[in-house]
Amino acid sequence: MTRTLCVLCALCVLCAAHAGCGYALAGRGSFLPAYIQRIGIPTFGNRTTVFNLETMLTQKVRGEFIGRGKYQILPESTGVDALLTGEVTAVSITPVSFTAQQLATRYALTMTARIELRDLRENKVLWENPGVMFRQEYDATTGTDSTDPAAYFQQDINTLDRISTEFARTIVSAILEAF
Repeated sequence: MTRTLCVLCALCVLCAAHAGCGYALAGRGSFLPAYIQRIGIPTFGNRTTVFNLETMLTQKVRGEFIGRGKYQILPESTGVDALLTGEVTAVSITPVSFTAQQLATRYALTMTARIELRDLRENKVLWENPGVMFRQEYDATTGTDSTDPAAYFQQDINTLDRISTEFARTIVSAILEAF
């Protein structure tokens, strides 16, 4: 009985020590300075031929920040504590799987962007990645054998939505969790 009581006490002490050790649930922490409350996220630039890609990515990144519930997100670059800017620099579609008749059955989509979060109070870069790359494979849609990114996206808007969502999660997590 005494041994069990000692084990329980030791367990309680360990739990109490662990609770105050600074660990937090993934996605809930932030390595940004405490004075940053408002983050401006103007519409990203787009150097590709994929129509409205910048708009969807920007909206998804804004939504991901808002979902974290800690910051006020504004679409402008003035009157904010930090500014997140981005530009999609490249999108490519490459067939990766073929039928016996040499028709593409699966594509790899690669999207590259430049992202920067700048502290406007201190005028310094808090986080940046000049070549963040995102790659995903997708099954070909019926009748598609083109490697033109614009044609591919026009045929499957759901693919664009999925890519934008994952891209936003990756960027926001990298910024807030200092990866």
